[in-house]
Amino acid sequence: MTNESPPLTPAELHILLSLAEGEQHGYGIMQEVAERTDGRMKLGPGTLYGTIKRLLAAGLIVESARRPDTTLDDQRRRYYRLTAAGKRSLAEEIRAMADIVALARQRRVLAVAP
Repeated sequence: MTNESPPLTPAELHILLSLAEGEQHGYGIMQEVAERTDGRMKLGPGTLYGTIKRLLAAGLIVESARRPDTTLDDQRRRYYRLTAAGKRSLAEEIRAMADIVALARQRRVLAVAP
């Protein structure tokens, strides 16, 4: 994301956050997002793979050439990882969100944690 790029959608943000920990396959991303958000954010297959397709086209993620041992994993799975542009975009989005949260606290929209 650059200054000309639109903000990330919630699905894009959560997928990039999942991949910030390392390579992941689609189903693993779905599980991690649901777990991390205590079920508040559930990515269905259509949303997940449509979003992955957009992130691939934007150059924010790539399909990984590395594969786990095929005896331990389903060979049909595709693994994804962040690109340098994806890492920058994620960091910019998180900084923008932090600025918004700071402003909300300043305006007493959010209770300041003790």
